[in-house]
Amino acid sequence: MSLKPLEHDRKYGELDQVIHAHLGRTADDEEALTAYLRHCWRTRPWAIAVAEHQLREYAQNPPGRLRLRLGEFYPVPDVGLPDTEIQDWLLRLADRLKESVETGTAPAPATPRTHWEWHARFPELGQLLGGWFSQDMPDEFEDHDSALQDYLDSTDPGLTAQLDGELHDLLSLPLDESDYAIALAELGMEVDPPAPQGPGAWLAELAARLH
Repeated sequence: MSLKPLEHDRKYGELDQVIHAHLGRTADDEEALTAYLRHCWRTRPWAIAVAEHQLREYAQNPPGRLRLRLGEFYPVPDVGLPDTEIQDWLLRLADRLKESVETGTAPAPATPRTHWEWHARFPELGQLLGGWFSQDMPDEFEDHDSALQDYLDSTDPGLTAQLDGELHDLLSLPLDESDYAIALAELGMEVDPPAPQGPGAWLAELAARLH
């Protein structure tokens, strides 16, 4: 029997966050683990201990092939390691998380460094950019303004308020125009800002309209 959502989250929910923070990067990439710790210390520090426990439990009780085939266990996504090395890697991650909690050592605040961290920090902005400003935008909307208006007309006011806060958070970071372009791409935007605006000016206009 496949895992129920509640059972999955109880046993593997935070483990899944740690693993996905590493996807697209090497397994021992320090930046990936630092990004996870930085975000969690900033938003939900209690989750680090949950992740440590789930990682250690999974590593110490690895699933057999039958349970994986039946969907009764969490299948670790491909992180570029052979299966024989996954257990040790998970235990190393658990040790690092334990050390961070026990010493109270948190990464210094910084601009997001990984794809996972961009979306973890700016989830609603990623929803707007990836959903309304994808490569299909020119076929669906007359221009950028009409795409934004469609988002506003179809989105709960609480989420637009969250978007407002995320935009101001992003604009408070020490970024230049090339950094803003990277941020837009990481968060799913696949079209250029409306001419003659650059990425920073367009984000500032979005923030002003929402505010």
